[in-house]
Amino acid sequence: MNSLFETLRERGYVYQCTNLQAVKALLESEQKITFYLGIDPTADSLHIGHFFALMMFRYLQDAGHHGIVVIGGATAMIGDPSGKCDMRKMLSREQVRHNLEEVRQVVKRFVRTEGENPALILNNADWMDEYSYVDFMRLVGVHFNVNTMLAAEAYANRLKQGGLTFLEMGYMLMQAYDFVHLNETYGCVLQIGGSDQWGNIVAGTTLHRKLHALNEGAEPMEEEDRIFGLTCPLLLTKEGKKMGKTESGTLWVAREKTTAFDFYQYFYNVDDADVEKLLLLFTRLPADEIKALLADDIIRAKQVMAQEITALVHGRKEADRAAETARSLFQNGTAGENAPESEFRIPGDSIGVVELFCSSGFAASTSEVRRLIQQNGVYVDGKKCETVDAVISRPPDKDYVLLRKGKKNYLKVRFV
Repeated sequence: MNSLFETLRERGYVYQCTNLQAVKALLESEQKITFYLGIDPTADSLHIGHFFALMMFRYLQDAGHHGIVVIGGATAMIGDPSGKCDMRKMLSREQVRHNLEEVRQVVKRFVRTEGENPALILNNADWMDEYSYVDFMRLVGVHFNVNTMLAAEAYANRLKQGGLTFLEMGYMLMQAYDFVHLNETYGCVLQIGGSDQWGNIVAGTTLHRKLHALNEGAEPMEEEDRIFGLTCPLLLTKEGKKMGKTESGTLWVAREKTTAFDFYQYFYNVDDADVEKLLLLFTRLPADEIKALLADDIIRAKQVMAQEITALVHGRKEADRAAETARSLFQNGTAGENAPESEFRIPGDSIGVVELFCSSGFAASTSEVRRLIQQNGVYVDGKKCETVDAVISRPPDKDYVLLRKGKKNYLKVRFV
């Protein structure tokens, strides 16, 4: 049986590590460590990239290690420049507070916060707000070399794109201090996260070393890291594109933002080459069973993968329902009552097809609907729509119409 570290490595979670042998020893020691994962509430839900890191969190928690999830009520006010071409939109304090509570509830669905070995969910504003600007810069800012920071990928890319604000420069300092604070307060020795956080994680270990050396009267270079970082790779397709982007936007884990059916369909439609990776990352099926399943029947493997991932996010009942809906839609050509449904309700007994697709949220713009109609990609109740002037009327035998966009996207919209 593999150790925890070897399991993480075999299943594809281990990407970068500040000290591979030290982290391996920590995770395999009989003495359980405290670790943390940071999430900024820049939206009112989590996307599939967050879910990836939360899966690694659960592996560590299930092995008995003590987990902390830090929801960045302070860092969200700044915005992480990592992977961004432009400065993030600044959020108000009210938006951050709202998002923080929504994210907190989503996180609780994936990590244990009660019972045996419960995780802590903290808000970094609780300690960051205690500092004045001058005090924080004297404590933390003095240890950061601007030239070194500008060489980091997050800042270097922002500079290439035409600008970097002083506001964004402060983000790394804040996240670095989070790690130091958690070490001092909770004995936290490991930070986990996506590889886009590597620079921020290393900044935390470096700040801790410098502060510890200062307290001990030693030179920073003589100090060894006593806290460590471990990242998982970004979730990419075989073409190198970020996984989790759909025609309608981001693939969210919140049921209210991405339906169970859409979630299932996204994963079922991934390239065959990505199926093994997704089965390893998002299911607990043994690696040898996954290889056997792939060798035997790739279609069945995709169904299992999509259904298991959907069950993790939406629950087994909704996952089974989504799988059955997909079978009825694409094998039998009928949708029945299980098709995904829009919250939009058609007023009256008729509506123009362009307005229907846009108002229901099934299309992003009138130009998209017009283009789809020209490409023979718009259907209503199984009939192809051939003109942008078409008017959709209430059917005599039911109170809804079934919209189809392209080959595989369906939506049911009811009449009031």
